[in-house]
Amino acid sequence: MVSVRGDGSMNAKRIAVIGAGNMGGALLRGMLRMPWAKPGIFTVSDADASKLKPLAKTLKVKTTKDNGKAVNGADVVLLAVKPQVIDQVLGEIKGSVGEKQMIISVVAGAKTDYIASRLGRKVSVVRAMPNISALVGESATAMSRGKHATAGDAKLAREILESVGIVVDVHEQLMDAVTGLSGSGPMYVFLIAEGLSDAGVKVGLSRETASKLAVQTLLGAAKMMKETGMHPAQLKDMVTSPGGTSISALHSLEKSGLKASLIDAVEAATKRSAELGKR
Repeated sequence: MVSVRGDGSMNAKRIAVIGAGNMGGALLRGMLRMPWAKPGIFTVSDADASKLKPLAKTLKVKTTKDNGKAVNGADVVLLAVKPQVIDQVLGEIKGSVGEKQMIISVVAGAKTDYIASRLGRKVSVVRAMPNISALVGESATAMSRGKHATAGDAKLAREILESVGIVVDVHEQLMDAVTGLSGSGPMYVFLIAEGLSDAGVKVGLSRETASKLAVQTLLGAAKMMKETGMHPAQLKDMVTSPGGTSISALHSLEKSGLKASLIDAVEAATKRSAELGKR
C-alpha cells in the first residue's frame, strides 16, 4: 500500500468513499474532474445499493455495500456518512484501517481524536466541513488536521477538497461554528431566494420571472462581494441612495430583525453541531 505521507502528491493514490449520498457523491464527482483522477482508483460503499448502481454505471467506479472491503487497499478513506451512523461505520472499517492510511471526515460533529480512538490506532485524520454547493463545484469548505496528520496529509486533503470549491484552514474547536455558518449556509440563501421569489409574485411578477430575477440578484451580489473585497456594509451603502426604494426596504428589514434572525440561526446550528459531537 502506498503511504499518503510525504509531499502530499495524489499520484497513484487509491481512494475509498464511504457514503454515496449528496456529499459523498459531490466529492466523488469533483475529484473525477481532476487530472490525477481515474475511475479505477475509487471504491464507493453505501448500505443503500440503489445509490451505488448509478455511480457504477455513469462514473465507472467500483462499488460495494461492504465498508470494510472498500477500505482494504485504499490510501485515502473519505468518510461521508450521517453523524447518526458514524459509530457503526467506524466499527465496520476498524479492522481494515492501518496507520499508513489517511482519513478525511466530512461527518458533522465527529472530532479527529474521536475517530482515531474508535479506530484504535494513530491514524491520520483530517476533518472537513464542505457544504451542499459542492454539487456545483462551489463549496465553502473548512478543514483542520488531527494530531497524527502530517503537513503532507493536509496538502493532499486540500487538493481533494479543492476539487469542489474553496478551502480554508481553521482550528478544530471552530468546526462547529463553521458548520453553523457555511455548512448550513446554503439553506439560509435558499430560504432568502424563496422569499424574494414569493415577494415578486406578490407584487405582480410571474413565478418564473420572479425566481429568475431572485437567483441572478443573489449570484450578482455574491460575485460583487467576492471580486471587490469590499465589506458588505459598504456595498449596501452603494445601493441605498437617499430617499430611495432600497433605504425604505432596509428600514423594513431592520424592523423585522433579519440580521438578528440569521445570527440566531447560525448559533442554533453551531449548538446542534456541538451536540452531535458529544459521544
